[in-house]
Amino acid sequence: MASGIFSDAMIEALLASGGIRAAVPPVPGQIQPASMDLRLGRRCWRVRASFLPGPGRPARIRIDDLKLHEIDLSDGAVLETGCVYVAEVLESLALPAGVAAAANPKSSTGRIDVFTRVIVDGGTAFDSVPDGYAGPLYAEISPKTFPVLVRTGSRLSQIRFRSGAPRLDDAELSALNAAEHLVAGASHPIAGGVAVSVDLAGFDSAGLIGYRGKRHTGLVDVDRVGACKVADYWEPLTADGRGALILDPSEFYILASKEAVHVPPDYAAEMVAIDPVVGEFRVHYAGFFDPGFGHSAAGGTGSRAVLEVRSHNVPFIIEDGQIVGRLVYERMAQRPARLYGADLNSNYQAQGLKLSKHFR
Repeated sequence: MASGIFSDAMIEALLASGGIRAAVPPVPGQIQPASMDLRLGRRCWRVRASFLPGPGRPARIRIDDLKLHEIDLSDGAVLETGCVYVAEVLESLALPAGVAAAANPKSSTGRIDVFTRVIVDGGTAFDSVPDGYAGPLYAEISPKTFPVLVRTGSRLSQIRFRSGAPRLDDAELSALNAAEHLVAGASHPIAGGVAVSVDLAGFDSAGLIGYRGKRHTGLVDVDRVGACKVADYWEPLTADGRGALILDPSEFYILASKEAVHVPPDYAAEMVAIDPVVGEFRVHYAGFFDPGFGHSAAGGTGSRAVLEVRSHNVPFIIEDGQIVGRLVYERMAQRPARLYGADLNSNYQAQGLKLSKHFR
């Protein structure tokens, strides 16, 4: 088996061989160029606290210890802000030896400030599926800013399969950047990934730099596209003339990178969510960038990285052009049959500063 991130065709082969097991057949669009969306199952539990099962312990035992009540998602249910929920996932795994996986929130999930992590039996780390894992998957869900309506089949998380150690080191990343211009216009040194900075100069004639989530809003139906008015949920932020923004630790922000980002067809990328070297704040919830993101041949020229930002504990000032995150790249085990972009009707190709697909 070639070392690398699994392509769409390889994920389909895993499904066919039983390495991925689905209680309900997959739906169109569930398999992406380098990942697969995970769907919520029928049962969900409100729990007292977030948890990891720990070695040798099934997640269900911890759920039974911590659950406050059970929720049936068959007809939909509202998940409230400030609460922690754990839901069954329709997909389970029986991975062959040499195959591991990692999970992340989907882009549309991260952009509505829903903190979602995948848990496995015996797990000692969130969003991490060990080599050869066989067992169920669970999704921890914690809405932070907006209450959300979810149901059986809702897709909040995505999973990426890999074999070997395909991550590029700094020397390999520097060579790829020189050949493919991974972050357009950037002159930042490569160290632990390609650095991206924040754009606080403004994206339109009014000087729009981003959005801050409002409190006490209506709910967001995670499965409805364009159903919510931007003004009901978001406060627009404009440039202050000083090129700076103070991040309040109680608030959630949507910002964008100053640089355009490029993921070549034979690679996949991931944003490092928290880098203490550049500041105590989370810069991204949904970190996966698929092959073809920002790729000119896939209609992605000029694609920015949208940043889902929340400061930790204390207010923090960021300035225009300041490094806020890093992109790490991994080799694909096989080029995807279809790239992220027009072929897949992708929501965020060629994006600038863009809210999630739920808003019109």
